[in-house]
Amino acid sequence: MKAQKDKSRKKIILSVLFVFLAGFLLYTTCNLRTVSITGSTHYSEKELKQEILSKKTDGNTILFYLRMKYGRKKTIPFVEDITVSLVDRHTVKLRIYEKPVIGCIQYMGSYMYFDKDGIVAESSEKKLKGVPFISGIKFSSFVLYNKMDTEKKELFPVILELTRLIQKFDLKVDTIQFNEDSEVLIKSGQNKILLGKRDTYDEQMADLKTLLPKAGGKKLLIDMKNFVEGQEKIVAKPIE
Repeated sequence: MKAQKDKSRKKIILSVLFVFLAGFLLYTTCNLRTVSITGSTHYSEKELKQEILSKKTDGNTILFYLRMKYGRKKTIPFVEDITVSLVDRHTVKLRIYEKPVIGCIQYMGSYMYFDKDGIVAESSEKKLKGVPFISGIKFSSFVLYNKMDTEKKELFPVILELTRLIQKFDLKVDTIQFNEDSEVLIKSGQNKILLGKRDTYDEQMADLKTLLPKAGGKKLLIDMKNFVEGQEKIVAKPIE
């Protein structure tokens, strides 16, 4: 009986020692050397590494992988999710899934970013490149993760339609501006384009896809208020 107890005790001790030794070997031989990141357009790889690699244990590949896989991830503006995959004992891959924002407005010193449904997805002091800034329109309320409310409710569908077309035709638009008569002016680099007020802007935006690259480094005021599909000549004046 005593022999059986001693044998069981030895097995337990050996098991504990084995687990300890295995853990020690994993910890000392799995140094994290490479973290590759894909899917990010708003942040550089360096910026993301500074945000994500924040724990003392992140120097170990296995512990970092387990934390990113099963632990609570740090909240990063404009990042919806991060997935991780283990490549080898020195390398992990991170895949960034960003919040799909299409435009922003400024309110109380912050930028409020909204998605294709008009939902406020993020608030930040940072102005993102490639996200059109909306001006000349007043908004009634801003609640994170809720739909924005405009004083001129008929203009919000116009904003959503314009931002959709900007993405569809891959246009580099910095600003969408409305005047008192709800006419639209957009800014692309140093160029200003008058779109006017109309039911749809598809033909104008499609034509801008080929027109804007032809402007080169010139500063132009392009008048497309009366544009019709197939129009050969468009009025463009230099901006002083």
